Amino acid sequence: MFNSVVAVIPAAGLGTRMGGNTPKQYLTLGNLPLLVHSLQVFQQLEEICEVILSVPASDREYCWREIVKPFGLEKVAKVVAGGARRQDSVRNGLAAISDRPDGVLVHDGVRPFIDQRMVRNVIDCAGKTGAAVVAMPIHDTVKRVDASGIIQETLKREELWQIQTPQVFRYDWLVEAHQQAQQHQWDVTDDAALIERMGYPVSVVEGSCFNIKVTKPDDLVFGEAILGTIGSRR
Repeated sequence: MFNSVVAVIPAAGLGTRMGGNTPKQYLTLGNLPLLVHSLQVFQQLEEICEVILSVPASDREYCWREIVKPFGLEKVAKVVAGGARRQDSVRNGLAAISDRPDGVLVHDGVRPFIDQRMVRNVIDCAGKTGAAVVAMPIHDTVKRVDASGIIQETLKREELWQIQTPQVFRYDWLVEAHQQAQQHQWDVTDDAALIERMGYPVSVVEGSCFNIKVTKPDDLVFGEAILGTIGSRR
């Protein structure tokens, strides 16, 4: 069981696939900046003791002025400069934690549709096993294809899950994993992959098909539709 959990939110992407001049984490979704949706969930959860936000270095003052203070996000303790990669932003966030917690929750700043139940479930699981991620089982047929576009293998879909965030880990495991990643130049797309490389088990908690990552303009359209569907249940 984790008695204290710090949330580290990497939100340092430039949003090049989204187009335009505004980073995607600040775009408006349902009359709120995209980043605010998930931050409000963490603000309301007693399980989260504080939030560390990693953003582009040039945006730190903007985030305090336009995101943290106007929306009463009092649990945001620090806004730190992110890095070139997602894992760099998480590592910078970890380094900013002042009081060692039991666990660290990592959540993509552009996944706005988490809810309290989902967060509590993954925290509870990680508290028992040491590491847990939110994910969805894959129901479509999945095939491995080579560089020339030829199918090489049909994979067993019952063994495949689409990984999401939040992801929650023992603090000491995650710090150790990021230290090793920096030393050995590991390059991964999520923190669970670092924990796996360390040989630690990672449990899976079923998430939601609504828990999308907003990366392209179409995702904002889907997001508005999702808000209309689940807004009253959050």
